[in-house]
Amino acid sequence: MRNLIVIFVLLFVNVCAAQQMEFVDFKRLHASLSFDVDSTMVSGDVELQFKILKDVDSVFLDAVNMKFDYSLNTNDGVQFYNDGKKLWMVSDFKSGVSYIVNFSYQVGPKQALYFVEKNGSPQIWTQGQGKYTSHWLPSLDDTNDKIEFDLTITYDEDYKVLANGQLENIQKVDSLKVWQFDMKQPMSSYLVALAIGDYDKRTETSNSGTPLEFYYYPEDSLKIESTYKYSKEMFDYLEEEIGFPYPWGVYKQVPVHDFLYAGMENTSLTIFSDAFVVDSVGFNDKNYVNVNAHELAHQWFGDLVTAKSSDHHWLQEGFATYYALLAERKVFGDDYFYFKLYQSAQELGRQDVAGEGTSLLNPKSSSLTFYQRGAWVLHALRSKVGDLVFRKAIQNYLENHQFSIVQTSDFISEVEVLAEQDLSGFVDIWIVQKEFPFDDAIGLLKEQSMYIQEYIMVDCEAKTSKCAEYLKYDVSDDAKAKIIAQVPYLVNANTFKNGLKVRQAISQYVSDIPKELKSDYESLLNDKSYITIENALYNLWVNFPQERSKYLIKTQDVIGFSDKNVRLLWLVLHLNTLEFQVDKKQAMYDELLSYTAEKWNADLRIKAFQYLNLIKACAAECETNLETAKSHHNWRMVKFARQFSERLDQNKEE
Repeated sequence: MRNLIVIFVLLFVNVCAAQQMEFVDFKRLHASLSFDVDSTMVSGDVELQFKILKDVDSVFLDAVNMKFDYSLNTNDGVQFYNDGKKLWMVSDFKSGVSYIVNFSYQVGPKQALYFVEKNGSPQIWTQGQGKYTSHWLPSLDDTNDKIEFDLTITYDEDYKVLANGQLENIQKVDSLKVWQFDMKQPMSSYLVALAIGDYDKRTETSNSGTPLEFYYYPEDSLKIESTYKYSKEMFDYLEEEIGFPYPWGVYKQVPVHDFLYAGMENTSLTIFSDAFVVDSVGFNDKNYVNVNAHELAHQWFGDLVTAKSSDHHWLQEGFATYYALLAERKVFGDDYFYFKLYQSAQELGRQDVAGEGTSLLNPKSSSLTFYQRGAWVLHALRSKVGDLVFRKAIQNYLENHQFSIVQTSDFISEVEVLAEQDLSGFVDIWIVQKEFPFDDAIGLLKEQSMYIQEYIMVDCEAKTSKCAEYLKYDVSDDAKAKIIAQVPYLVNANTFKNGLKVRQAISQYVSDIPKELKSDYESLLNDKSYITIENALYNLWVNFPQERSKYLIKTQDVIGFSDKNVRLLWLVLHLNTLEFQVDKKQAMYDELLSYTAEKWNADLRIKAFQYLNLIKACAAECETNLETAKSHHNWRMVKFARQFSERLDQNKEE
């Protein structure tokens, strides 16, 4: 009988796997999960509910390298077969009949769920990224099939557990807690998520009554305000602007260690990189606001309505980029909004010049195309049809396709109906054609923004006669930064009297410091910007070697971002200032070397390796830590470690 089952399954794989949605509607998957940190194993008991739409002999879930136990199953008419990639359920399934099956599984996932350490404590988190949830939870790699996923998670009582949906109950069992989450609505499998770690929580409530939960490491309590700044304001704004109530009941955000990307819009649970956990100074340089708004916008565009295929990926990323920019416009103003659009148009134009531009409907398009060109489509379309038509079309689009899948024509048709016009010409130019309509985009910005008109006018590469005057008078800080980048020799003492952005440009582009500007330049070390301090420290150290000790003393307590950008530079400069604190050289080297160890985040480790290579001091312990980096879960760390190791080997051979 087992051999017959295998034959039936293999036949079904060959002819019917791509059309499974025609035969079955998976309704709900409830998984009771536990985790073994030492062995990095996931164990689960699953109850799966589904309804058969057409008579069929087998259905499947994707399940990569999992071991199964079917003794829990109470539906005697269903047999199972596991081929290492899929779990097949085999029976004489009848149209219109609903089924419930049960099974247990165990897996040591190679991707999509990660066991890491943060400050010596375990941390577990997920990153499905399109189709990889099946590496830790039996599910469906096809984003078109939406299921209600409800997770019950058992873990150590000293840690916080987060998952999609509303927390229904916490039950204490000995030294463990059992956390029960209810999603209530269906979603694509790639959006299933959990995070476990040592966290505290702050809660606010949106104007519409949605609980907003902000998680943070206990040691970062003083960074909550600067990290989550504008969160409630942007949530309230987007809910009103989109015109469709937030659909998931609760919204949670949690930072994790060495995340693979900036953030991920898991349904009701955004996970983001803890590199965005910043203090009030770091906020001025690298804050979470844009990523925060982007992942929030995805809760509607991507989570509520999901692109049918990668051909329509812009419906997720372009929409999230555009609505994030609208949210930033709310908090930072119109000039910020138009300048960001201008910058993205420039990037898209350069992409075309490099011969790398593609249609927005090309599934192999770059992130720049999906994100920024997608956002430009929406801005141009809104400008064409007007605010009222655009906003109503968005509402209809979400209402008519909620909890479903969409393609580009679904959205465009909603706009065409309300605008009472054929948009095929617009679609051809802005969406279909390979080249980004750069001239149209810049022309639109000039019509809409005096700020952009001024910025374009101030061009010191073409003519410099007026540029010194521009720096004196009231052109924007963005325009002044542009002038400094083009003609840095025009900077004088008065230029330092401008704001943070202009002073940062001075630190970046004025590397040869005139003696008459020395005291003004030294004032940059006091700025509320870790980027400015890092640049200014290095440039002052190079230009005025007789005062290196003074600059090192001035900045000895500055750390910088989570990658310790200022501290690492300071350590290297200390080691290369022979007369400064001679008795501490070994301690400074040991500290620099220590940042290559596994306990630190990937960005910090990469910088430490690079600095050690710069001073030709990557010796035995450094090389050992480099080897461990090759098996890191973060692909950026792995890529760097392999390439860096190859360069070290080549240098040894020379």
